[in-house]
Amino acid sequence: MQRLWLNCHAATMAGGQYSIIEDAALVTAGQRIAWIGPRAELPAGDYAETLDLGGKWLTPGLIDCHTHLVFGGDRSAEFEQRLQGVSYAEIAAAGGGIASTVRATRAATEEQLLAAATQRLRCLLREGVTTVEVKSGYGLDLTSEGKMLRVIRRLGECLPVTVKATCLAAHALPPEFAGRADDYIDLVCHEMLPALAAEGLVDAVDAFCEHLAFSPAQVERVFQRARELGLPVKLHAEQLSSLHGSSLAARYGALSADHLEFMDESDVQAMAAAGSVAVLLPGAFYFLRETQLPPMQALREHGVALAIASDLNPGTSPALSLRLMMNMACTLFRLTPEEALAGVTLHAAKALGLADSHGSLEVGKVADFVAWDIQRPAELAYWLGGELNKRVIRHAEEQTDVQ
Repeated sequence: MQRLWLNCHAATMAGGQYSIIEDAALVTAGQRIAWIGPRAELPAGDYAETLDLGGKWLTPGLIDCHTHLVFGGDRSAEFEQRLQGVSYAEIAAAGGGIASTVRATRAATEEQLLAAATQRLRCLLREGVTTVEVKSGYGLDLTSEGKMLRVIRRLGECLPVTVKATCLAAHALPPEFAGRADDYIDLVCHEMLPALAAEGLVDAVDAFCEHLAFSPAQVERVFQRARELGLPVKLHAEQLSSLHGSSLAARYGALSADHLEFMDESDVQAMAAAGSVAVLLPGAFYFLRETQLPPMQALREHGVALAIASDLNPGTSPALSLRLMMNMACTLFRLTPEEALAGVTLHAAKALGLADSHGSLEVGKVADFVAWDIQRPAELAYWLGGELNKRVIRHAEEQTDVQ
């Protein structure tokens, strides 16, 4: 069935730019875009339905390409402690930090995790998010990682959103492996990844390459196993120090490397050559009060695609608004509003391996788009939070059930 969508303007984001079409028309056939262009050039056709968009601005559906939104418990008490002068090291020594989230996640049932994650994800959906990536990494054993990944799969079944599941078993060292990081990586490579992949629970594999997590050599072992299993890789890299994890990710053709505050120009060149996306996470930068900026000029000069994501997690970025992340990317990292919108559409799609089907309004792509009641696209990065008036269309069907 073909539908005709009229009375709108479109920021198609083709090529990573606004690529504006004034007085646009869009035709959907099934769940795909069949035609888009100026209304004056609309080909004659027999449309089953014509829908008036009331002069709104169309953009692709927003994509949050880096989240950790499935977890047990919360860490708001630690937030208070840090503001009172308690260091992260002191909190961790007392059993806090990631270890506290691991305990709460292991103790939670699958239904409890699903209920809590559903509430968080609905916040993103109400802002026009139609695709989201969710990582495991708070289970750190086969049973609990499997539980998390099953919840991630269920989110895509019970809510109107496309969900990509990433296995982040190499996120932190579980307490039962204290002092035995190589043994834990053995477990990840030889037991966890094969078993979870065999269940069809994994779309990509991620790791945390940092002094307080895993070394480049240990991460490379995870990447080698992922390659053997036919799974693409991603990496948390260069957030707190320079270990050249982003260059390692590039050597393995990673979909993305994320954070990147401490990357140098050699890392940028490696990512550019590999076509890996740089995912910027301004929420964590803000929440941790970091001062080391990613090398924005070098990333631009070498043509590395820049994506933006919420990094929604309980410890360092409890961010429930992707549009707020767009504003933070502009104010903190000096992106333009156009770059910010590309960062949550076309480039975010590329960071998930979905650039051929998502992220821009082009013929043949999935008909995920948002009709915004705004005067110009820059407003999406301009307003600090709040729900803008809009209509969300996913797979060519208007969504009314995300409250």
